[in-house]
Amino acid sequence: MTIALPIMLGSAGQQIITLSDSIFLYHYDKLDFAAIGLISVFYLLLVSIAYGFSKGGQIMIARRGGEGNRSQINHSFFNLLYFELFMAILAFIFMYFGSEYVLKWFIKSPQIYEKSLEYIKMRAYGVPFSFAGVAVIAFLTGIARNKFIIYDSILFIAVNIIMNYLLIFGELGFPEMGIAGAGLASALSEVAAVIGFLFYFFNRKRYIRWGMDFIPKIHIPTIRQILHVSNPIVSQSVVGMGGWFLFFSFVEKYLGAYDLAISNLVRTVYMLLLIPSWGYSSGINTMVSHFIGRRKRMAVIPIIQKTALVNLINTMIFAVPVLLFPSFFLYPLFWGEGMSMVNDTKPAFLVLLMILSLYTVSIVYFNGLVGAGAMIKGLWIQFVGNVFYVGSVFVMLKYFNGTVETAWAVELVLWIIIFAMSIYYLKSKKWHLLKL
Repeated sequence: MTIALPIMLGSAGQQIITLSDSIFLYHYDKLDFAAIGLISVFYLLLVSIAYGFSKGGQIMIARRGGEGNRSQINHSFFNLLYFELFMAILAFIFMYFGSEYVLKWFIKSPQIYEKSLEYIKMRAYGVPFSFAGVAVIAFLTGIARNKFIIYDSILFIAVNIIMNYLLIFGELGFPEMGIAGAGLASALSEVAAVIGFLFYFFNRKRYIRWGMDFIPKIHIPTIRQILHVSNPIVSQSVVGMGGWFLFFSFVEKYLGAYDLAISNLVRTVYMLLLIPSWGYSSGINTMVSHFIGRRKRMAVIPIIQKTALVNLINTMIFAVPVLLFPSFFLYPLFWGEGMSMVNDTKPAFLVLLMILSLYTVSIVYFNGLVGAGAMIKGLWIQFVGNVFYVGSVFVMLKYFNGTVETAWAVELVLWIIIFAMSIYYLKSKKWHLLKL
């Protein structure tokens, strides 16, 4: 709990500002709102690469911290940062110059396509800051110094909300930019977050305490070690977010813009209710890796079980009333004429409640497995589940005239598969033999 609470915001920063973008655009234009549902997942798919590498770095840093090896914490962090910045350059080039060619293959509507490009090109300017930020979060999480992540995340979210209001609607003399304004607002919030981290690190005592009183040169063996740990996690992230992107692409192609908007509304509420899970799943990575570093393997499964139960209870406390009575609880976010779409989404919200009951447990077990160092096994589990998920959604929508509700219901089976395979591997104790 101590580890999870501070990083519920930090580990979920990208998702939270995507929610902010969606909520503001919901009140601006329904076509913009439909487009942000698809293009934001495309952006998160690209950012998941950086997040995956940072998770590998976080596991390495936590393991070295458990061993008491502070000099290796220094090398792991800075070399993770160097690599993230290199990846950021490649990501910017792809997003700004290459995305228009890729998106043509996945978006049917010309209007959705154009609005998607407006967003992604503005959002590209924040990529270097975003990739640097996840490296810092990985470091602070890995050494269990999470408190400042809360303050920086508040700054991050506040800047995004303020700039969304100013740039989407054109208030206080700012240009009215719509979905492009949402992309620019998100990029500016990335800049603000990195500035906040820089102020925090300009403290000599912190440098010395963490063994970071010098900046090392690029060390290829350290980068290779991080990549060795990270590659399966990156693949997991790409497979997971890729499944989401294809889901929204299929909805746009086979059901149309309004159903795409409904799916984005479901996803917006889904992401809000997943905030506890982001913290607990990221926290379990650190706790499991730290316990193994201290040779306390017998404590791993009990802490995973307790964390999964706490996550389920905390999530259901909010999910049950919100999803059973959405017209009341969601009115503060989706007030006005837009409440008609909330009413149309009620059947999908009931499906979402069932999904959450499975997700909250499954994701903790899955991340516990990854924290134990079983990244390849985790990749295989993610791959099997998502191949079934994407294939089933495609067949249902194209050949059986499926609805939004039936498409979302397929995710139930996804999380059953992930939970069953994760718990089977953890109980086999094969992970006891893994080394980092």
